[in-house]
Amino acid sequence: MTLVPAAPGVPAHERHVFAPKRHRYCVAVFCINEGERVRGQLRGMAPLADQIDILVADGGSSDGSLALDTLGEFRLRALLVKRGPGKLSAQMRMAIAFMLDEGYEGLVVIDGNGKDDYTAIPRFIALLDEGYDHVQGSRYIAGGRGVNTPLSRTIGVKLLHAPLISFAARTRYTDTTNGFRAYSRRLLGDPRVQPLREVFVGYELHYYLAIRAARLGFRVIETPVTRAYPESGKTPTKISPIKGNLKIMRTLLAAARGKWNP
Repeated sequence: MTLVPAAPGVPAHERHVFAPKRHRYCVAVFCINEGERVRGQLRGMAPLADQIDILVADGGSSDGSLALDTLGEFRLRALLVKRGPGKLSAQMRMAIAFMLDEGYEGLVVIDGNGKDDYTAIPRFIALLDEGYDHVQGSRYIAGGRGVNTPLSRTIGVKLLHAPLISFAARTRYTDTTNGFRAYSRRLLGDPRVQPLREVFVGYELHYYLAIRAARLGFRVIETPVTRAYPESGKTPTKISPIKGNLKIMRTLLAAARGKWNP
């Protein structure tokens, strides 16, 4: 284990590296206290280690789901554990820093709450190989599927979120709250982008990169994915119904007006 101290744009974190680099790309699974959901997902993703290096970018789980002595079957390249401040975007910055440090040519990102069909990861790899810089997973294009998606989420994405991001980006996106994406090293390492900044704390980095990539002329594309919500029980999300959605709206509007452009 290596304790990485806080650096400009990168939160303090632990790096547990279990295996050497094997592939051109890595996939980062973002999670915090996801229990058996993340373990089941990692178990299913393990065969993909033959095609892509698998990382977990943990926000600081305390539920024992990522205990070091229980991870052997998942074929992880590394476990990154955030110890500094921030939420999802801080976890993303941690993963991006690792990706850049290790010389990867691209990074796939996916939530670790079991909603995303990770069997689509080879399509993301193929699109990175084709030279795309920002690949957005979408359940709303041909071949994509949204299973048990809450009606409020569908309405919010189709009528508000995606149109605003698309307007700001000057390109059409259909599923801009979907965190299943891929980024090239060209995009993440470009000095006009600069993703490693402390201003990115929550969902800002997802929105910013979608807009900035298109506005700077990087190659962007959507690819069909499946996102499935459980039929019953609590919806696996970290977004509270009122306060969380209001914060997302403020973040969305700030991203659309270019608040975080360097």
